[in-house]
Amino acid sequence: MQEETIKGASGLNIFVRSWRPAEKPRAVVVIVHGFNAHSGSYLWVAEQLAGMKLAVYALDLRGRGKSGGERFYVERIDDYESDVASLMKLVKQREGGLPIFLLGHSAGGVVACVYTLDHQSELAGLICESFAFRVPAPDVAIALLKGLSHLAPHAHVLRLRNEDFSRDPKVVQAMNNDPLIANESQPTGTVAALAHADARLEKELSHISLPLLVIHGTADKATKPSGSQFFYDSAASGDKTLKFYEGYFHDPLNDIGKETVIADIKGWIGERLPPA
Repeated sequence: MQEETIKGASGLNIFVRSWRPAEKPRAVVVIVHGFNAHSGSYLWVAEQLAGMKLAVYALDLRGRGKSGGERFYVERIDDYESDVASLMKLVKQREGGLPIFLLGHSAGGVVACVYTLDHQSELAGLICESFAFRVPAPDVAIALLKGLSHLAPHAHVLRLRNEDFSRDPKVVQAMNNDPLIANESQPTGTVAALAHADARLEKELSHISLPLLVIHGTADKATKPSGSQFFYDSAASGDKTLKFYEGYFHDPLNDIGKETVIADIKGWIGERLPPA
């Protein structure tokens, strides 16, 4: 694993981890994390993907992990998208035209979808895990948060429970002990940015036409499986797959039974790689 810092579009330092197989990689996977997470949350996932001759890159979005910026705050999802674009520029320079698959978890799935809408021709496929669309909060609460975001954008109002991410007590304990997500809560501005992005996606998901894999745990309390169903139904992709994992929590790739999930992802990517 290599660690480095790149400059984001607004001059912020964006922290990046990358893994390259011993042999020439066949493709690249770029990972975008969600809330209560950072690039280090997917070390095992990256190692598994690198084991099938894939180069893997994961970033810490601005204000999260080891990246610069106000903690947990973003004014617009477009700012997160620009962080991904900065990483993609590095990937293209370093990996010489290899196919790129984008994997986003939860709010990172929203960022990945927005990036896909704006750069679809550059990607070989999109993997969306626990899509943070139609989050489990009443519409009136979301409307109030949008309004409050103009008055107090930096007030912290939303806290996700680490216990809702995984049924594995070791994973939950590691999250509880992780200083990079300690006391993480989301400002009204960040929640509003996510809600505005969801509103855009509701209108434009039908524009997504690249190979698509959507996965979700049925026992997810942080996001709604119905949001992933809506994404699958709305996407124009001729090549699209939806997988629900019975009883899994918010992060199937860090839950009990994660081996099944990563095997499905590896199989899906493998079927879409160019011949060796």
